Amino acid sequence: MPNEGSLKWLGMGATPVLALAPMQAVTDLPFWRILSRYGGPDVYWTEYLRVHSTSIVDRNIRQAILENPTGRPAVVQLIGNDPFHLVRIARELEQLPVVAIDLNLGCPAPVVYRKCAGGGLLREPARIDCILGAMRDAITRVRFTVKTRLGFADASGWDELLGIFARHPIDLLTVHGRTVAGMYRTEVDYGLIARAVTTVGCPVLANGNVWSAERAREILRLTGAQGLMIGRGCIRNPWLFDQIRAVQAGREPRWPKGREVLEYVEALYVETAPPGDFVERLQVEKMKKYLNFLGEGVDPEGQFLHRIRRVSNRAEFEVVCQDFLDHDHPMPLEPFVRMEAANPGVD
Repeated sequence: MPNEGSLKWLGMGATPVLALAPMQAVTDLPFWRILSRYGGPDVYWTEYLRVHSTSIVDRNIRQAILENPTGRPAVVQLIGNDPFHLVRIARELEQLPVVAIDLNLGCPAPVVYRKCAGGGLLREPARIDCILGAMRDAITRVRFTVKTRLGFADASGWDELLGIFARHPIDLLTVHGRTVAGMYRTEVDYGLIARAVTTVGCPVLANGNVWSAERAREILRLTGAQGLMIGRGCIRNPWLFDQIRAVQAGREPRWPKGREVLEYVEALYVETAPPGDFVERLQVEKMKKYLNFLGEGVDPEGQFLHRIRRVSNRAEFEVVCQDFLDHDHPMPLEPFVRMEAANPGVD
């Protein structure tokens, strides 16, 4: 399927595309369902699907695709390094209701990059060239997209990577403006994202540190990108997509009140709990994963995070949430203090 140089295949007009970042153990069906209640993104990415010699399509990812409740398109992401098996799984996924298949070239988790997958592939541009060629030839029914970082240890090979991306007519490139080694600690290099916009010949989404509607507008200005991919920011603030739309339309964004944020937390607890009987302690621990990000925008002293990390049951969990969120004051939900992601598979 040829590259048309636009994102009409997503059903988008002139407004910037807002995409949900693929986040391991986060962007599953329950989280899609939650986000859709708050406006949600224009397109939903799945968690990454690990591809190796014995891989099959993951049951949870298949379920998210087949039961997609959002009314918006879905993109499925693959992570691996074997062209034969990446093609094998891609051809199976083409039969499902997805608009694109995405290749992960950016995951910074050591357990991934040490196996030369995700961000680890950025150390081997020749292998990337081979994989892109094989997947581009094989994927004909849906679009083929790539999500990448700027490089592994540094961005000195960025121009070489952009040349590889340009050589294969991919339909969309998402750029997280950090290196793999930079994890989530370093500043995002929006200038290098802008270089991709003018080089690769396909639409580009900018990714990294999109935490408010005003910042989103500035990132779009700095990069010239055709849209944004948002991960951690929408865990903290599920209203963010609609807030960005408001600012783009020249309107003031609406901030949720504390009790609305409390309702969001309660909905997360219920929706993400396993069906049937489950171990309460494990669900509380799972909720801490989300609240590590939400908590950045609750209080400048960090007391919410300090207390929530120490709860061990639902009653304690709810007491802390009510102490900090049971009020009618508007909450911008911007991070008071930026911190490194607690989950290296996120954003």
